[in-house]
Amino acid sequence: MTFEKQILCIGAGYVGGPTMAMIAMKCPRYKVTVVDINSARIAAWNSNALPIYEPGLDALVQKTRGTNLFFSTGIEQGIQAADIIFVSVNTPTKTFGHGAGKAADLQFWEKTARQILVHATNNKIVVEKSTLPVRTAEAMERILNQNTKNIHFEVVSNPEFLAEGTAIADLENPDRVLIGSQETPDGLKARKAIVDIYAHWVPRDRIIECNVWSAELSKLTANAFLAQRISSINSISALCERTEADITEVAAAIGKDARIGAKFLRAGVGFGGSCFKKDILNLVYICQSYGLTEIAEYWESVIRINEWQERRFVRTMLESMFNTIAGKKIALLGFAFKADTGDTRESPAIVVARSLLEEHADVVVSDPKALDNAREDLKDVPQALSFEVDPYRATDGAHAVALLTDWQLYRDLDYERILQSMEQPAFLFDGRNILDHKKLFDLGFNVFAIGKAPLKHF
Repeated sequence: MTFEKQILCIGAGYVGGPTMAMIAMKCPRYKVTVVDINSARIAAWNSNALPIYEPGLDALVQKTRGTNLFFSTGIEQGIQAADIIFVSVNTPTKTFGHGAGKAADLQFWEKTARQILVHATNNKIVVEKSTLPVRTAEAMERILNQNTKNIHFEVVSNPEFLAEGTAIADLENPDRVLIGSQETPDGLKARKAIVDIYAHWVPRDRIIECNVWSAELSKLTANAFLAQRISSINSISALCERTEADITEVAAAIGKDARIGAKFLRAGVGFGGSCFKKDILNLVYICQSYGLTEIAEYWESVIRINEWQERRFVRTMLESMFNTIAGKKIALLGFAFKADTGDTRESPAIVVARSLLEEHADVVVSDPKALDNAREDLKDVPQALSFEVDPYRATDGAHAVALLTDWQLYRDLDYERILQSMEQPAFLFDGRNILDHKKLFDLGFNVFAIGKAPLKHF
Protein backbone atom coordinates (compact mmCIF):
# COMPACT_ATOMS: atom_id res chain seq x y z
CA MET A 1 0.00 0.00 0.00
CA THR A 2 1.22 3.50 -0.84
CA PHE A 3 0.77 5.98 2.02
CA GLU A 4 0.15 9.69 1.54
CA LYS A 5 2.35 10.64 4.50
CA GLN A 6 4.61 8.98 7.02
CA ILE A 7 4.25 10.01 10.66
CA LEU A 8 6.77 9.08 13.32
CA CYS A 9 6.33 9.36 17.08
CA ILE A 10 9.44 9.16 19.25
CA GLY A 11 8.29 7.90 22.64
CA ALA A 12 5.89 5.01 23.23
CA GLY A 13 4.45 6.06 26.58
CA TYR A 14 1.06 7.14 27.92
CA VAL A 15 0.75 9.93 25.33
CA GLY A 16 2.58 8.66 22.26
CA GLY A 17 1.03 5.20 22.05
CA PRO A 18 -2.66 6.10 22.39
CA THR A 19 -2.38 9.29 20.31
CA MET A 20 -0.72 7.53 17.41
CA ALA A 21 -3.20 4.64 17.59
CA MET A 22 -6.06 7.13 17.20
CA ILE A 23 -4.33 8.94 14.33
CA ALA A 24 -3.76 5.60 12.59
CA MET A 25 -7.42 4.68 13.01
CA LYS A 26 -8.73 8.00 11.71
CA CYS A 27 -6.12 8.48 8.96
CA PRO A 28 -5.86 5.15 7.14
CA ARG A 29 -3.86 6.72 4.30
CA TYR A 30 -1.08 7.72 6.71
CA LYS A 31 1.59 5.34 7.91
CA VAL A 32 2.13 5.82 11.64
CA THR A 33 5.22 4.43 13.37
CA VAL A 34 5.96 4.64 17.09
CA VAL A 35 9.58 4.16 18.16
CA ASP A 36 11.26 3.90 21.54
CA ILE A 37 14.69 2.94 22.87
CA ASN A 38 13.01 0.62 25.40
CA SER A 39 12.84 -2.69 23.52
CA ALA A 40 10.72 -4.35 26.22
CA ARG A 41 8.10 -1.60 25.91
CA ILE A 42 8.02 -1.96 22.12
CA ALA A 43 7.67 -5.73 22.48
CA ALA A 44 4.69 -5.17 24.77
CA TRP A 45 3.08 -2.82 22.24
CA ASN A 46 3.46 -5.60 19.66
CA SER A 47 1.90 -8.21 21.98
CA ASN A 48 -1.54 -8.87 23.44
CA ALA A 49 -0.46 -7.38 26.79
CA LEU A 50 0.00 -3.68 26.11
CA PRO A 51 2.39 -1.80 28.42
CA ILE A 52 -0.32 0.59 29.64
CA TYR A 53 -3.94 0.09 30.62
CA GLU A 54 -6.48 2.45 29.10
CA PRO A 55 -10.13 1.57 28.37
CA GLY A 56 -10.61 1.09 24.64
CA LEU A 57 -6.90 1.09 23.80
CA ASP A 58 -6.58 -2.67 23.19
CA ALA A 59 -9.32 -2.66 20.58
CA LEU A 60 -7.90 0.42 18.87
CA VAL A 61 -4.42 -1.09 18.58
CA GLN A 62 -5.75 -4.44 17.40
CA LYS A 63 -7.62 -2.74 14.54
CA THR A 64 -4.65 -0.75 13.24
CA ARG A 65 -1.44 -2.56 14.23
CA GLY A 66 0.27 -4.10 11.23
CA THR A 67 -1.96 -2.22 8.80
CA ASN A 68 -0.87 1.39 9.17
CA LEU A 69 0.30 1.42 12.80
CA PHE A 70 3.73 0.01 13.64
CA PHE A 71 5.85 -0.17 16.79
CA SER A 72 9.61 -0.40 16.43
CA THR A 73 13.01 0.26 17.98
CA GLY A 74 14.29 1.44 14.60
CA ILE A 75 14.59 5.11 15.48
CA GLU A 76 17.17 5.93 12.80
CA GLN A 77 15.11 4.42 9.97
CA GLY A 78 11.94 6.02 11.31
CA ILE A 79 13.50 9.50 11.32
CA GLN A 80 14.77 9.10 7.77
CA ALA A 81 11.40 8.00 6.40
CA ALA A 82 9.11 10.39 8.28
CA ASP A 83 7.52 13.54 6.92
CA ILE A 84 6.23 14.55 10.37
CA ILE A 85 7.90 13.64 13.67
CA PHE A 86 6.01 13.86 16.95
CA VAL A 87 8.31 14.09 19.99
CA SER A 88 6.68 12.54 23.04
CA VAL A 89 9.59 11.86 25.39
CA ASN A 90 9.68 12.23 29.14
CA THR A 91 10.28 15.73 30.56
CA PRO A 92 10.38 15.13 34.33
CA THR A 93 11.13 17.73 36.97
CA LYS A 94 14.88 18.28 37.43
CA THR A 95 16.39 16.59 40.48
CA PHE A 96 19.81 18.22 40.20
CA GLY A 97 21.57 21.50 39.53
CA HIS A 98 19.99 24.85 38.73
CA GLY A 99 16.21 24.74 38.98
CA ALA A 100 16.18 21.38 40.79
CA GLY A 101 12.73 20.53 42.11
CA LYS A 102 10.90 22.92 39.76
CA ALA A 103 12.38 23.25 36.26
CA ALA A 104 11.72 20.69 33.54
CA ASP A 105 14.58 18.29 32.84
CA LEU A 106 15.06 18.67 29.08
CA GLN A 107 17.98 16.30 28.60
CA PHE A 108 15.87 13.58 26.91
CA TRP A 109 14.16 16.17 24.71
CA GLU A 110 17.48 17.68 23.59
CA LYS A 111 19.01 14.25 22.92
CA THR A 112 16.00 13.48 20.75
CA ALA A 113 16.37 16.76 18.84
CA ARG A 114 20.03 16.02 18.15
CA GLN A 115 19.15 12.46 17.15
CA ILE A 116 16.66 13.80 14.62
CA LEU A 117 19.32 16.13 13.24
CA VAL A 118 21.89 13.34 12.86
CA HIS A 119 19.60 10.96 10.96
CA ALA A 120 17.35 13.31 8.95
CA THR A 121 18.07 13.51 5.23
CA ASN A 122 15.29 15.89 4.12
CA ASN A 123 13.00 18.63 5.44
CA LYS A 124 10.82 17.67 8.42
CA ILE A 125 8.01 19.01 10.56
CA VAL A 126 8.80 18.34 14.23
CA VAL A 127 5.83 18.40 16.61
CA GLU A 128 6.25 19.05 20.33
CA LYS A 129 3.91 16.60 22.05
CA SER A 130 5.77 16.52 25.36
CA THR A 131 4.87 19.19 27.90
CA LEU A 132 7.62 21.78 27.62
CA PRO A 133 8.46 25.20 29.04
CA VAL A 134 7.53 28.30 27.07
CA ARG A 135 10.08 29.16 24.35
CA THR A 136 11.35 25.56 24.08
CA ALA A 137 10.35 25.44 20.41
CA GLU A 138 12.81 28.26 19.79
CA ALA A 139 15.63 26.23 21.33
CA MET A 140 14.67 23.17 19.32
CA GLU A 141 14.65 25.16 16.09
CA ARG A 142 18.12 26.52 16.84
CA ILE A 143 19.46 23.02 17.40
CA LEU A 144 17.83 21.60 14.28
CA ASN A 145 18.31 24.42 11.81
CA GLN A 146 21.97 25.14 12.52
CA ASN A 147 23.03 22.30 10.27
CA THR A 148 25.24 21.91 7.23
CA LYS A 149 22.90 19.47 5.47
CA ASN A 150 20.77 22.15 3.82
CA ILE A 151 17.76 20.66 5.65
CA HIS A 152 15.00 22.85 7.10
CA PHE A 153 12.90 21.96 10.15
CA GLU A 154 9.68 23.61 11.29
CA VAL A 155 8.76 23.09 14.94
CA VAL A 156 5.06 23.00 15.83
CA SER A 157 3.55 22.79 19.32
CA ASN A 158 0.63 20.38 19.72
CA PRO A 159 0.22 19.85 23.48
CA GLU A 160 -1.81 16.92 24.74
CA PHE A 161 -4.81 17.41 27.01
CA LEU A 162 -5.56 13.76 27.78
CA ALA A 163 -6.96 12.52 31.05
CA GLU A 164 -5.76 9.04 31.95
CA GLY A 165 -8.66 6.63 32.23
CA THR A 166 -10.56 8.46 29.47
CA ALA A 167 -7.70 9.04 27.02
CA ILE A 168 -9.28 7.19 24.09
CA ALA A 169 -12.59 9.04 24.48
CA ASP A 170 -10.65 12.31 24.84
CA LEU A 171 -8.74 11.60 21.64
CA GLU A 172 -11.82 10.64 19.67
CA ASN A 173 -13.95 13.54 20.87
CA PRO A 174 -11.61 16.26 22.19
CA ASP A 175 -12.75 19.55 23.71
CA ARG A 176 -10.11 21.18 21.55
CA VAL A 177 -6.92 20.48 19.64
CA LEU A 178 -4.30 23.20 20.00
CA ILE A 179 -1.72 23.72 17.27
CA GLY A 180 0.85 26.49 17.49
CA SER A 181 3.52 27.49 15.01
CA GLN A 182 5.69 30.38 13.94
CA GLU A 183 3.68 33.05 12.09
CA THR A 184 5.89 32.73 8.99
CA PRO A 185 4.94 31.26 5.60
CA ASP A 186 6.84 28.05 6.38
CA GLY A 187 5.44 27.98 9.91
CA LEU A 188 1.86 28.39 8.70
CA LYS A 189 2.37 25.67 6.09
CA ALA A 190 3.64 23.29 8.78
CA ARG A 191 0.71 24.21 11.04
CA LYS A 192 -1.73 23.38 8.23
CA ALA A 193 -0.15 19.94 7.81
CA ILE A 194 -0.88 19.14 11.47
CA VAL A 195 -4.37 20.66 11.24
CA ASP A 196 -5.05 18.37 8.28
CA ILE A 197 -4.26 15.30 10.41
CA TYR A 198 -6.81 16.14 13.10
CA ALA A 199 -9.37 17.45 10.61
CA HIS A 200 -9.94 13.83 9.56
CA TRP A 201 -12.21 13.47 12.60
CA VAL A 202 -12.19 16.61 14.78
CA PRO A 203 -14.68 19.39 13.87
CA ARG A 204 -12.81 22.34 12.48
CA ASP A 205 -14.17 24.73 15.13
CA ARG A 206 -12.45 22.65 17.82
CA ILE A 207 -9.02 22.96 16.21
CA ILE A 208 -7.42 26.08 17.64
CA GLU A 209 -4.51 27.68 15.81
CA CYS A 210 -2.17 30.08 17.56
CA ASN A 211 1.47 31.09 17.84
CA VAL A 212 3.83 28.50 19.20
CA TRP A 213 4.47 30.30 22.49
CA SER A 214 0.76 30.50 23.33
CA ALA A 215 0.39 26.78 22.67
CA GLU A 216 3.27 25.90 25.00
CA LEU A 217 1.98 28.12 27.81
CA SER A 218 -1.64 26.98 27.41
CA LYS A 219 -0.72 23.42 28.34
CA LEU A 220 0.98 24.43 31.60
CA THR A 221 -1.79 26.87 32.45
CA ALA A 222 -4.61 24.39 31.83
CA ASN A 223 -3.13 21.84 34.22
CA ALA A 224 -2.39 24.55 36.79
CA PHE A 225 -6.01 25.73 36.70
CA LEU A 226 -7.38 22.18 37.07
CA ALA A 227 -5.07 21.40 39.99
CA GLN A 228 -5.97 24.74 41.57
CA ARG A 229 -9.66 23.75 41.62
CA ILE A 230 -8.86 20.46 43.36
CA SER A 231 -6.67 22.14 45.98
CA SER A 232 -9.33 24.80 46.51
CA ILE A 233 -12.14 22.32 47.20
CA ASN A 234 -9.81 20.18 49.35
CA SER A 235 -8.97 23.19 51.49
CA ILE A 236 -12.69 23.76 52.08
CA SER A 237 -13.15 20.06 52.95
CA ALA A 238 -11.10 20.59 56.12
CA LEU A 239 -13.37 23.47 57.12
CA CYS A 240 -16.43 21.31 56.46
CA GLU A 241 -15.17 18.64 58.84
CA ARG A 242 -14.74 21.22 61.61
CA THR A 243 -18.12 22.89 61.08
CA GLU A 244 -20.17 19.76 60.21
CA ALA A 245 -20.94 21.11 56.77
CA ASP A 246 -20.94 18.52 53.98
CA ILE A 247 -18.38 19.04 51.21
CA THR A 248 -20.55 17.19 48.70
CA GLU A 249 -23.42 19.60 49.30
CA VAL A 250 -21.10 22.62 49.20
CA ALA A 251 -19.53 21.46 45.92
CA ALA A 252 -22.95 20.81 44.38
CA ALA A 253 -24.15 24.27 45.38
CA ILE A 254 -21.18 26.20 44.01
CA GLY A 255 -20.95 23.96 40.95
CA LYS A 256 -24.40 25.14 39.86
CA ASP A 257 -22.96 28.60 39.39
CA ALA A 258 -22.41 28.86 35.63
CA ARG A 259 -19.35 30.99 36.23
CA ILE A 260 -17.72 28.14 38.22
CA GLY A 261 -19.11 24.85 36.89
CA ALA A 262 -19.10 21.44 38.56
CA LYS A 263 -15.99 19.80 37.12
CA PHE A 264 -12.94 19.16 39.33
CA LEU A 265 -14.84 20.02 42.51
CA ARG A 266 -14.74 16.53 44.02
CA ALA A 267 -12.85 16.61 47.29
CA GLY A 268 -10.42 13.79 47.94
CA VAL A 269 -7.15 12.70 49.44
CA GLY A 270 -5.24 14.71 46.81
CA PHE A 271 -4.43 14.84 43.11
CA GLY A 272 -1.73 12.78 41.45
CA GLY A 273 -0.62 11.81 37.97
CA SER A 274 2.31 12.72 35.80
CA CYS A 275 1.23 16.24 34.86
CA PHE A 276 -0.31 18.43 37.55
CA LYS A 277 2.56 18.72 40.01
CA LYS A 278 5.25 18.70 37.33
CA ASP A 279 3.56 21.34 35.20
CA ILE A 280 2.79 23.64 38.13
CA LEU A 281 6.39 23.45 39.34
CA ASN A 282 7.52 24.23 35.80
CA LEU A 283 5.20 27.26 35.75
CA VAL A 284 6.57 28.33 39.15
CA TYR A 285 10.13 28.10 37.85
CA ILE A 286 9.31 30.11 34.74
CA CYS A 287 7.68 32.85 36.84
CA GLN A 288 10.66 32.93 39.18
CA SER A 289 13.09 33.18 36.26
CA TYR A 290 11.25 36.29 35.06
CA GLY A 291 11.24 37.81 38.55
CA LEU A 292 7.50 37.25 39.06
CA THR A 293 7.93 36.10 42.67
CA GLU A 294 4.36 36.70 43.87
CA ILE A 295 2.90 34.78 40.95
CA ALA A 296 5.32 31.91 41.55
CA GLU A 297 4.32 31.76 45.23
CA TYR A 298 0.63 31.78 44.31
CA TRP A 299 0.93 28.73 42.07
CA GLU A 300 3.30 26.94 44.43
CA SER A 301 0.63 27.17 47.12
CA VAL A 302 -1.55 24.84 44.99
CA ILE A 303 1.11 22.14 45.45
CA ARG A 304 1.47 22.86 49.17
CA ILE A 305 -2.28 22.45 49.74
CA ASN A 306 -2.21 19.11 47.92
CA GLU A 307 0.67 17.83 50.05
CA TRP A 308 -1.07 19.10 53.19
CA GLN A 309 -4.26 17.21 52.23
CA GLU A 310 -2.31 13.96 51.88
CA ARG A 311 -0.72 14.42 55.31
CA ARG A 312 -4.06 15.43 56.82
CA PHE A 313 -5.67 12.20 55.62
CA VAL A 314 -3.02 10.13 57.41
CA ARG A 315 -3.28 12.31 60.53
CA THR A 316 -7.05 11.70 60.61
CA MET A 317 -6.44 7.96 60.44
CA LEU A 318 -3.93 8.08 63.29
CA GLU A 319 -6.03 10.29 65.58
CA SER A 320 -9.21 8.32 64.91
CA MET A 321 -7.60 4.98 65.71
CA PHE A 322 -6.71 6.01 69.28
CA ASN A 323 -3.44 7.72 68.28
CA THR A 324 -1.60 4.52 67.48
CA ILE A 325 -1.59 2.26 64.44
CA ALA A 326 1.59 0.37 65.29
CA GLY A 327 1.10 -3.30 64.55
CA LYS A 328 -2.38 -2.71 63.12
CA LYS A 329 -3.26 -4.07 59.71
CA ILE A 330 -4.47 -1.37 57.31
CA ALA A 331 -5.75 -2.26 53.83
CA LEU A 332 -5.32 0.33 51.11
CA LEU A 333 -7.93 -0.13 48.38
CA GLY A 334 -6.42 1.44 45.30
CA PHE A 335 -2.93 2.64 44.48
CA ALA A 336 -3.34 4.16 41.01
CA PHE A 337 -3.72 7.94 41.12
CA LYS A 338 -7.20 7.58 39.57
CA ALA A 339 -9.54 4.87 38.32
CA ASP A 340 -9.17 3.13 34.95
CA THR A 341 -5.40 3.43 34.78
CA GLY A 342 -2.44 1.55 36.18
CA ASP A 343 -0.43 4.77 36.50
CA THR A 344 0.82 5.52 40.02
CA ARG A 345 2.98 8.57 39.31
CA GLU A 346 2.56 11.12 42.13
CA SER A 347 -0.32 9.05 43.50
CA PRO A 348 -1.45 10.15 47.00
CA ALA A 349 -1.37 6.46 47.89
CA ILE A 350 2.43 6.56 47.86
CA VAL A 351 2.51 9.21 50.60
CA VAL A 352 -0.25 7.48 52.58
CA ALA A 353 1.47 4.08 52.44
CA ARG A 354 4.87 5.46 53.42
CA SER A 355 3.40 7.52 56.27
CA LEU A 356 1.51 4.52 57.66
CA LEU A 357 4.64 2.39 57.48
CA GLU A 358 6.55 5.07 59.38
CA GLU A 359 3.95 4.62 62.13
CA HIS A 360 4.77 0.87 62.09
CA ALA A 361 1.42 -0.18 60.65
CA ASP A 362 1.10 -3.42 58.68
CA VAL A 363 0.07 -2.18 55.24
CA VAL A 364 -1.62 -4.25 52.54
CA VAL A 365 -1.90 -2.63 49.11
CA SER A 366 -4.65 -3.74 46.73
CA ASP A 367 -5.39 -2.49 43.21
CA PRO A 368 -6.77 -4.22 40.09
CA LYS A 369 -4.22 -2.73 37.66
CA ALA A 370 -1.42 -0.95 39.54
CA LEU A 371 0.26 -3.50 41.81
CA ASP A 372 3.40 -3.85 39.70
CA ASN A 373 3.90 -0.08 39.78
CA ALA A 374 3.09 -0.03 43.50
CA ARG A 375 5.80 -2.60 44.18
CA GLU A 376 8.27 -0.42 42.30
CA ASP A 377 7.17 2.75 44.12
CA LEU A 378 7.61 1.09 47.52
CA LYS A 379 10.53 -1.22 46.79
CA ASP A 380 12.72 0.47 49.41
CA VAL A 381 10.23 -0.09 52.26
CA PRO A 382 9.46 -3.81 52.31
CA GLN A 383 8.92 -4.08 56.06
CA ALA A 384 5.33 -4.83 57.14
CA LEU A 385 4.19 -4.34 53.56
CA SER A 386 2.33 -6.77 51.31
CA PHE A 387 0.39 -6.71 48.05
CA GLU A 388 -2.89 -8.45 47.30
CA VAL A 389 -5.06 -8.01 44.20
CA ASP A 390 -8.15 -9.53 45.86
CA PRO A 391 -9.80 -6.84 48.04
CA TYR A 392 -11.46 -9.42 50.27
CA ARG A 393 -8.16 -11.09 51.11
CA ALA A 394 -6.54 -7.68 51.52
CA THR A 395 -9.12 -6.58 54.10
CA ASP A 396 -9.30 -9.89 55.99
CA GLY A 397 -8.24 -9.24 59.59
CA ALA A 398 -7.67 -5.54 58.98
CA HIS A 399 -8.24 -2.88 61.62
CA ALA A 400 -8.95 -0.26 58.97
CA VAL A 401 -9.67 0.12 55.27
CA ALA A 402 -8.59 3.24 53.39
CA LEU A 403 -10.09 3.74 49.94
CA LEU A 404 -7.63 5.71 47.81
CA THR A 405 -8.68 5.13 44.18
CA ASP A 406 -12.20 5.57 42.79
CA TRP A 407 -12.42 2.21 41.00
CA GLN A 408 -16.00 1.09 40.29
CA LEU A 409 -14.96 -2.26 41.76
CA TYR A 410 -14.74 -0.71 45.22
CA ARG A 411 -18.24 0.77 45.02
CA ASP A 412 -19.65 -2.71 44.42
CA LEU A 413 -17.87 -4.69 47.16
CA ASP A 414 -19.79 -6.66 49.79
CA TYR A 415 -18.91 -4.46 52.76
CA GLU A 416 -20.91 -6.58 55.17
CA ARG A 417 -18.62 -9.49 54.32
CA ILE A 418 -15.60 -7.23 54.73
CA LEU A 419 -16.80 -5.95 58.11
CA GLN A 420 -17.29 -9.48 59.45
CA SER A 421 -13.70 -10.37 58.54
CA MET A 422 -12.15 -7.28 60.19
CA GLU A 423 -10.92 -6.56 63.68
CA GLN A 424 -13.33 -4.53 65.81
CA PRO A 425 -13.93 -1.65 66.04
CA ALA A 426 -13.64 -1.46 62.25
CA PHE A 427 -12.62 1.80 60.59
CA LEU A 428 -13.25 2.87 57.01
CA PHE A 429 -11.59 5.97 55.55
CA ASP A 430 -13.06 7.01 52.21
CA GLY A 431 -10.43 9.14 50.50
CA ARG A 432 -12.53 9.53 47.35
CA ASN A 433 -16.05 9.98 48.77
CA ILE A 434 -17.56 7.34 46.50
CA LEU A 435 -19.25 5.08 49.07
CA ASP A 436 -22.60 5.18 50.86
CA HIS A 437 -21.36 6.33 54.24
CA LYS A 438 -24.67 6.07 56.10
CA LYS A 439 -25.15 2.48 54.92
CA LEU A 440 -21.60 1.59 55.99
CA PHE A 441 -22.20 3.18 59.41
CA ASP A 442 -25.42 1.23 59.83
CA LEU A 443 -23.51 -1.97 59.05
CA GLY A 444 -21.15 -1.21 61.93
CA PHE A 445 -18.21 0.69 60.40
CA ASN A 446 -16.77 3.84 61.89
CA VAL A 447 -16.72 5.99 58.78
CA PHE A 448 -14.45 8.92 58.04
CA ALA A 449 -14.89 10.71 54.72
CA ILE A 450 -13.31 13.80 53.21
CA GLY A 451 -15.15 17.00 54.12
CA LYS A 452 -17.91 15.30 56.11
CA ALA A 453 -18.63 14.83 59.79
CA PRO A 454 -17.36 11.41 60.96
CA LEU A 455 -19.89 8.66 61.68
CA LYS A 456 -18.66 6.90 64.83
CA HIS A 457 -20.04 4.27 67.18
CA PHE A 458 -17.99 5.57 70.14
